[in-house]
Amino acid sequence: MKRGKHIRTGAAWARLTTWVTLIALLAGCGSGNSSGTKTVHIFQFKVEISDALKEMKAEYEKTHPGVKLDIQTVGGGSDYGASLRAKFAASKEPDIFNIGGYNELEMWREYLEDLSGEPWVKDVKDIAKEPMTKDGKLYGQPMNLEGYGFIYNKDLFKKAGITERPVTLSGLEEAAKKLKAAGVIPFANGYQENFVLGNHNINVAFADQKDPGAFIKGLTDQTGKFSSNKIVSEWSNLLDLTLKYGNPNPLTTDYNTQVTMFASGKAAMMQQGNWTQVQIDGINPKLDLGILPMPINDDPALGDKLYVGVPNNWVVNKNSPVKKEAKEFLNWLVTSDTGKNYITSRFKFIPAFKSIKGTDKDLGQLGMEVQKYTDAGKTLTWNWFRFPNGMSPEFAAAIQAYIGGKVTKEGMYDQFQQNWDNLSFR
Repeated sequence: MKRGKHIRTGAAWARLTTWVTLIALLAGCGSGNSSGTKTVHIFQFKVEISDALKEMKAEYEKTHPGVKLDIQTVGGGSDYGASLRAKFAASKEPDIFNIGGYNELEMWREYLEDLSGEPWVKDVKDIAKEPMTKDGKLYGQPMNLEGYGFIYNKDLFKKAGITERPVTLSGLEEAAKKLKAAGVIPFANGYQENFVLGNHNINVAFADQKDPGAFIKGLTDQTGKFSSNKIVSEWSNLLDLTLKYGNPNPLTTDYNTQVTMFASGKAAMMQQGNWTQVQIDGINPKLDLGILPMPINDDPALGDKLYVGVPNNWVVNKNSPVKKEAKEFLNWLVTSDTGKNYITSRFKFIPAFKSIKGTDKDLGQLGMEVQKYTDAGKTLTWNWFRFPNGMSPEFAAAIQAYIGGKVTKEGMYDQFQQNWDNLSFR
């Protein structure tokens, strides 16, 4: 090939350079402007903090005059995951966005910046690191911690003569008998809701395993079975107990009805988490509340733990033109006094960081209880992020079929297995 083919005239080269420069300016127009201000696009799903985020944005921009935060919230009744995928498909990728861990980490990893070297990493609580860690690298900043178990009304327990917190299955049944005798429904079961059964309830059968990851791997490679697993069998005994001492028609009881039944004093316990504090307070702010574990047997060492995890993480798009500014914002969020105050006082989040402490005023009774269990290391894992894609609603459907008497317990296990196998090998 002759070199002459690659020689351009001065005028032609000048025109080409002009076009390249123009294209570069246009490509960057979404993250900066002629004044030099850079815009960090944030796409997040927590609807309940959207107003507080707007206020925080204003405070951040005052102290960071060269940066603008463009925060878009998609959640509630909308499908955040589908909306996020649509953003990427349309080449409108956000600079910061939210994902869960485990399977979602695998799904998005090619787009994620390695955050292992960030100054806040050493402050993350150990329980919050695992879902977003791969090959020794941390890819997400945990948004917060949440925990669940059986929320209970301490005054109704006292009324029924229950003097000790039940942390074993037999102890829980004794408490349920006393509550029933006192004319109180022991359990408000909102089993119409898929997330109550298909995420939180079935998680007990996974989290209580000696090694949840190994159990999941065994199910996937077909060396393990639901029907022959002792912990799964014990989990079903707890489910039976809640049905025996629960409200009528649990399959037509939705989340709002469940919480209202509990908050109005008609029921003494409900399977839920600290996120219900605001709604409970809206009905009866004077309730004296606590959270019980969800014991599946009579081993108190296993039983006295709560299920605590990270509902979502902040991640940085590794292809972002404002990656430096995005990481600076996340660092400010968890290290500055202003950011810490928003996390606890405004977002009402249980912090996922050792140096950030929420107070009773900030977190409420339930949040403080989860924080106490977490700090004591008395927690078990959330595992639904590790299920095959689409498995949670299948779990819920099979459990609802069992509750409704359409299948036996063995039939429920068979449905678990068939759906797990089908979804694992798609």
